[in-house]
Amino acid sequence: MLTKGVTLRGLEVFEALAESGSVARTAELTGLSQPAVSQQMRNLETALGVELVDHGRRPMMLTPAGRAFLSRAKAVLRELRLAQSELTVMDLAHLAVLNLGVIDDFDNDLTPRLVTMLAESMTRCRFKLITAPSHEISEEIRARRLHLAIAASSGEVMPGVVEYPLVRDPYIFVCARGAVQAAGSIEALMDGAPLLRYDRAQVVGRQIEAHLARQKLTFPERFEIGAHLSLMTLVARGVGWALTTSLQYMRAGRMHDRMEVHPLPFSPFARTISLYAGSDWTDEVPRDVARTMRMLVSDMVIGPAWAKLPWLEGDLKILDG
Repeated sequence: MLTKGVTLRGLEVFEALAESGSVARTAELTGLSQPAVSQQMRNLETALGVELVDHGRRPMMLTPAGRAFLSRAKAVLRELRLAQSELTVMDLAHLAVLNLGVIDDFDNDLTPRLVTMLAESMTRCRFKLITAPSHEISEEIRARRLHLAIAASSGEVMPGVVEYPLVRDPYIFVCARGAVQAAGSIEALMDGAPLLRYDRAQVVGRQIEAHLARQKLTFPERFEIGAHLSLMTLVARGVGWALTTSLQYMRAGRMHDRMEVHPLPFSPFARTISLYAGSDWTDEVPRDVARTMRMLVSDMVIGPAWAKLPWLEGDLKILDG
């Protein structure tokens, strides 16, 4: 049983205060008055018997106990939000057939969770799922072999297909742990070590090459890798450096202890992950799936990414559409 005074509202207020550092901003985020925010924090700290926040600093900073408790609170809230999304999942019982394609960036944890939720709703539906790179998913939806698709946007308009933006996914700089310090700077590392390129057939590869061209940056042609995890393995082993996206970095979790991540040392750019649906579909089903997908990405990917790389907050984000 939870200690008396530890409430869901108190945990939500603590999470918001930890992120904003401001009672006024927390009040805006939670819809409470500022006195109510302060009261929720007093109740929570009294119940736990420790100070979670240094109330004398502006912006407010977490105490060591607060930092330790925050990770646990976030995990609890994330699971509750996912459970809520599963209870309020869309009604797809009327569908007879659904062919869905999902970008392989999500195939570790998120796609199985989404498929489980869909399967529970599609009680009389024949369901087919494919996972593949974005350019292959896009070809399938363009050819009408898929009803719905989740993929990186190439920026082109596909006739007869409606796009629902889901996530803004910024590009980042990745290299082996300690490589920047050994080289002296990111710029020195870029000059002295090879760029590990993505296959140009992929959307991410084309976007990176186009942005480098806009920045008038050229690098020797030595490596072009089609498999994302193979490319991340080469980065972790110090073979070279790479540009990837926040979501793709999070997918390579088993290599994080051998890698380091930095904001881009030149003009930033990002890709958009979207849901696509044939225009002959009614708007209700794609919007319901998009809403569920946004919630899953926010709780399962973006939250952990912000915790690991706080400077991504506000840049890696959900898009309403």
